[in-house]
Amino acid sequence: MQIDALPAFTDNYLWLIHDGRNAAIVDPGDAAVVEAALAARDLNLGAILITHHHADHIGGVAALKARHAAVCIGPDDPRIGAEEIVRDGESIALPGLDAMVEVLAVPGHTRSHLAYRLGDALFCGDTLFSLGCGRLFEGNPAQMYASLQRLAALPDDTRVYCAHEYTASNLEFALAVEPDHAGLRAFGAQLRQWRAAGQPSLPSTIGRERALNPFLRSDTPALRAALDALDSPVADAIEGFARLRRLKDRYRPGSDLRQLAAELLH
Repeated sequence: MQIDALPAFTDNYLWLIHDGRNAAIVDPGDAAVVEAALAARDLNLGAILITHHHADHIGGVAALKARHAAVCIGPDDPRIGAEEIVRDGESIALPGLDAMVEVLAVPGHTRSHLAYRLGDALFCGDTLFSLGCGRLFEGNPAQMYASLQRLAALPDDTRVYCAHEYTASNLEFALAVEPDHAGLRAFGAQLRQWRAAGQPSLPSTIGRERALNPFLRSDTPALRAALDALDSPVADAIEGFARLRRLKDRYRPGSDLRQLAAELLH
């Protein structure tokens, strides 16, 4: 099975899963991008996997269904209108592909957000990003923290196919929080090489994210100490996560984190 990144809009990736003949697409926000990829590879589209309802993830569904005999698979959410509703813990076969997909509920970014696990590949939409996580549009910090910890518990070699090329901006924020983190600095050098060569920073891996992503590390002494230094002590991992997310929501290049923390917490 092959997984190809299809860049779309400013920073989205649509993920094309195929075996050289049949294909599935994850979160097709732009039908034209998918059509071009299918034609270039001479593929038949059999399945559309949706993680959540935002327009940059479902915008191309209607046009693709009008041209292909593809079933739309997604959460029980009328804003999506999936034909095949799937729920946490289920395993489903992808039409036309010799592949079973495990469904994981990961609410937080949106209330009905799902992730899909195909072997050692994880398609997690806007829940987990390389060095970051999605904003909390419909969920609360406890929900999102639990969803992220669920993904973090997957094997280290799980490849993380998230939906946006946010790695560089997420790295900048992570280094603002932990400027002396040697692992982040080393990864930054690799990231600059990839981007200079026009290569995606994805997929990441769960192992890398557990080691470097601050949103997965709010229960670690090093991250807690970094947050404590910005303001008052953090009571627990969920409060630490919530504080990080609020800071990231307001962060801009060159922001003074201590000043942001003071504005947000007082």
